[in-house]
Amino acid sequence: MDAAGAAAYNPRTVEEVFRDYKGRRSGMIKALTTDVEDFFRQCDPEKENLCLYGFPSEQWEVNLPAEEVPPELPEPALGINFARDGMQENDWLALVAVHSDAWLLSVAFYFGARFGFDKSDRKRLFNMINDLPTIFEVVSGNTKKQTKMANHSNNNKSKSNTKGQGSESFQGKYGKVDEEEEDEEEDEHGDALCGACGENYASDEFWICCDLCERWFHGKCVKITPAKAEHIKHYKCPSCSTKRARP
Repeated sequence: MDAAGAAAYNPRTVEEVFRDYKGRRSGMIKALTTDVEDFFRQCDPEKENLCLYGFPSEQWEVNLPAEEVPPELPEPALGINFARDGMQENDWLALVAVHSDAWLLSVAFYFGARFGFDKSDRKRLFNMINDLPTIFEVVSGNTKKQTKMANHSNNNKSKSNTKGQGSESFQGKYGKVDEEEEDEEEDEHGDALCGACGENYASDEFWICCDLCERWFHGKCVKITPAKAEHIKHYKCPSCSTKRARP
């Protein structure tokens, strides 16, 4: 585990702590969404107590907790692997996500306490963190924004979007939409969250919707280009694909 290397990085300002938080959060979201098959495999219940770590580099790792007491940084939830086969997979992933959110907050405010953040700095840090959806919200899709997008996607299965092209959006095999429909589409996407990275919709980004879970994804997050999407009849995101493939 690269915990020692991760702990050696000590962000000292609100902005640095927030960047550290975002990097760790992105890594853990990858583990629970796009890399879920590898994460599932590594969490063998036959192994010892395991933890899910996120690093500022946006990488993740499943490993044993640090041996030193007290540890350099707060430790994630211990023994996440034991419940893997005793719960429904979605429930297990959601449980790990909840504990991961708690760990990220503890690390962020550990840095805040260590480097003497005052009340104003702590409030600013929390507000910056709170502007992002939690890992649990990303993994479970349990947000108003994602519910809104799911309802919208019922009428727009597998429609990929390359915004920034005016009334030319949704052309090709999906046909052309009029300006009123496009304005509505802009409003819907304005509240969208990517099912992989959890970031908000941006008008110049390509998006695609999964036909099974009905979540939307940045094309870059799931390695789908507009050209490739033209040849996909029914799109399945990485998480849905691995669930169907796993015995």
